[in-house]
Amino acid sequence: MVIFLFVAGLVLLIAGAEALVRGSSRLAAVFGVSPLIIGLTVVAFGTSSPELAVSIKAVLSGQADIAVGNVVGSNIFNILFILGLSAMIVPLMVSQQLIRQDVPLMMLLSVIVLLFTLDLHLSRTEGFTLIIGLAAYMFFLIRQSRRESDEVKSEYAKEFGGDSPKKSAWTINLLLVLGGLGLLVIGSRWLVDGAVTFAQYLGVSEIVIGLTIIAAGTSLPEVVTSLIAALRGERDIAVGNVVGSNIFNLMGVLGVASAIAPGGIEVSASVTRFDIPVMIAVSFACLPIFLTGGVISRREGTLLLGYYVAYTLYLILNAARHDALPAFSAAMLYFVIPITVGTMIFIGLREMRGRNKTAAS
Repeated sequence: MVIFLFVAGLVLLIAGAEALVRGSSRLAAVFGVSPLIIGLTVVAFGTSSPELAVSIKAVLSGQADIAVGNVVGSNIFNILFILGLSAMIVPLMVSQQLIRQDVPLMMLLSVIVLLFTLDLHLSRTEGFTLIIGLAAYMFFLIRQSRRESDEVKSEYAKEFGGDSPKKSAWTINLLLVLGGLGLLVIGSRWLVDGAVTFAQYLGVSEIVIGLTIIAAGTSLPEVVTSLIAALRGERDIAVGNVVGSNIFNLMGVLGVASAIAPGGIEVSASVTRFDIPVMIAVSFACLPIFLTGGVISRREGTLLLGYYVAYTLYLILNAARHDALPAFSAAMLYFVIPITVGTMIFIGLREMRGRNKTAAS
C-alpha cells in the first residue's frame, strides 16, 4: 500500500506539473513572451511546482529534512543529470543571457543559502528575504521580455495558438492550471507520506531520501521538459528550464517553506557541510562549461552525468556505512575532482582568449 501511494503520488505530481506547464505556457505566450523568458519563468517555475508542493507538505508535517534535501538534491540533479543526459542526446545551445545574467545569479543564490544555513537554521526572515528576491527577479525578467522585438513576440505567440485566442482557449488553459495545482497538492501528500515510511523501513535518514528519491522524483517534469525541448530544437528552453528551476527552488521553494514553517527550518549539519557545498560547486561548474562556445557538448554532458552517479553512490555508501566509502571519497577528493576543476579552468581560459582574439581582429 505504501509503494502504491508513493508511485501514485509521483504520477499525480508529474501529471499536475504537465497540466500546469501547458496551460500557463500557452497563456504566457499570448502576451508575446520570448522562448528563453518562458523557459526561465513559466516553464521553470511550473516544473518546479512538485518541489514546492512537497516541501510545503514536509515542513507542515514536521519533516524539515525532506524539504531541505528536496531543494538541494533537485538542484544537483537538474544540472548534473538533466543537462548531462540532454547534452548526451543533443548538444545544447546556451544563450548569452544565461551566461551573463542567470547562471551568475544561480551561483550567488547558492552561496547565500549556504551563508543563511551556517547556523543550521533557516529563519522565517531569511525565507521572506528569498521570496522578495524572487519577486524582484520575476519583475526584472518581465520588463526585459517586453523589450524583445515584435517579430519574436508574434512568432512565439503564433506557435501557441495565435495572437487572439478564443474565449474557450482561455477557459481550457485556466482549467489546466487549476487542475494541475489540485493534482500537485494530492500527489505531494502521498509522496511525502510514502517517503517517510520508506526511510523508516530502510533505516536511513529522511535527508538521504530527500536528496535522492524525492529529489529525482520531483525533478521528473524538468527531465521530460528539457529532453522534449532539446529534441524539438528549442534548446534555449531546455537549458533555461534547468537554470530557472534552480533559481526558483532556492528563492521560491526554500523561501516559502521556511517562511510558513513555525520558527523556520532546522537544517542538518551534514547538508551544510557537504550537500550545499556540492550544490555550489555544481553551480560554479556551469559557467566554464557554458562558456565553451555557448554549447554543452556530448563530452561535457557525459562528464556531468558521471558526476551525478558518483554523488549518488557516495550518498548510498555513506548511508550504509560501507567499508568502500573512505577509498571512494579519497579517489574523488584527491584525483577526480582536481583533474576536472583544472580541465574546466583551462577550457574557460582558452575560450576567453579566443574571444579576445576575435574581438581584437
